[in-house]
Amino acid sequence: MNSARLALGALIADFLTQRVLAEPALPLDTAALASRLRPADVILVEGNLRISSVIKYLTQSTWSHAALYAGDGECIEADIVAGVRSFRLAELAHYRVRICRAISLTPEDAARVIAHARARLGAQYDLKHVADLARYLLPLPLPRAWRRRAIALGSGDPSRAICSTLVAESFQSVGYPILPEITHPHDTEAKARSAREIYHIHQTGLFVPRDFDLSPYFGIIKPDMPETFDHHRLVWAP
Repeated sequence: MNSARLALGALIADFLTQRVLAEPALPLDTAALASRLRPADVILVEGNLRISSVIKYLTQSTWSHAALYAGDGECIEADIVAGVRSFRLAELAHYRVRICRAISLTPEDAARVIAHARARLGAQYDLKHVADLARYLLPLPLPRAWRRRAIALGSGDPSRAICSTLVAESFQSVGYPILPEITHPHDTEAKARSAREIYHIHQTGLFVPRDFDLSPYFGIIKPDMPETFDHHRLVWAP
């Protein structure tokens, strides 16, 4: 039975990792990206796979994937087919990316974050989670309040990686937060609902790429932002 489920999960994973038509991205200057990166930076990626579309829909975000920069051009990610693996920056040349940097991480903690991710190399992706996500390829509307929780349907097996949870766990291993704790009272139902959602994320550990983008504990760096720019020197065509 388990072998049949694994085979089915592998087929679904193969289907979800096929490319789909997407707006072409400008070629990324990976040399400029490398010059801006520091060890333990989080790289958010706007993917162009079927599963990327699902994650972007469920999280209402541009970003569908997150990887951890380990230094010297090496990144670590949880890949659906290959599991937790390392790859080179050059593989990101055809994607839109954004850098999220922990604002108070020490070099010592950064090394521990990377070591935690490296220790997971070879771990499998949670194929039960993949099967659950596949249902959202159907063009059926899903209430906004249910979208985030729809991602929390995986098996929760700690030996298996899910999406950007690997990256979040690596930071949490040194006590670095991803999202803030909610402690103040909520004067509206909307605020209370948002607080319950954050509590749910903390409880399940199911973080998504958007959480790093919105987190107050991570700074945002655009890799293609010019180091020097003076709009007064621009020459506009008549």
